[in-house]
Amino acid sequence: MNPIQHARISQKRRGGELEDYLGIHALIDSTKMLCTDNRHRILHTFWGVQEVILPIFGHHFQNSAGQSIEVKDLCEKDHLLVDFHHRFIPTLADFVSAMQDIPAQGLAKRLEQFHADVIDDPRLSATLLSPLAVTGQLKSLLITHNSWFINSILPMMGKADAKFIEFDITPAMFFNPMRFELWMDNGAVFPPSAQKLQHMQSFAE
Repeated sequence: MNPIQHARISQKRRGGELEDYLGIHALIDSTKMLCTDNRHRILHTFWGVQEVILPIFGHHFQNSAGQSIEVKDLCEKDHLLVDFHHRFIPTLADFVSAMQDIPAQGLAKRLEQFHADVIDDPRLSATLLSPLAVTGQLKSLLITHNSWFINSILPMMGKADAKFIEFDITPAMFFNPMRFELWMDNGAVFPPSAQKLQHMQSFAE
């Protein structure tokens, strides 16, 4: 589905105008410009909502009908669950586990150098290091330590200005080697984080 289709779902459920919701859904799907298949869905996670969407749009907003809209609820029910056929919401660790072909040698030094060269405000460190905090995997930092996150996401958050520099790391560094898993394909199967949910559903049937 595209952002307009998701915005129509939000409008039908919550009232107001299509434009009330289009910006949020467009941002969730903005990673399509980085990867044109469903591997792009790194923001279709609780991490994406908590660390990217909410800092930009806030926890609530008022739609054109005067209703208070909870952004987290909108993201989950009108976009994330819809794209995975209401079966699950993957975790960031599910995506990171698909990044199996990224060379580990020298990665820590490269990320540390990127952080030192580009992140000149210590207040940004918690945001930039959040993938490591939730996954425990060093390679997850490639999701925030790259040209897209620095020059697109951080400025939208109002946390930093765009930098006119040559970037050592781009999103292609983690998207190109990322394996396409069937769970990414609109919830065709369950991701690693939802295996217990799968067993529970199978038992119930």
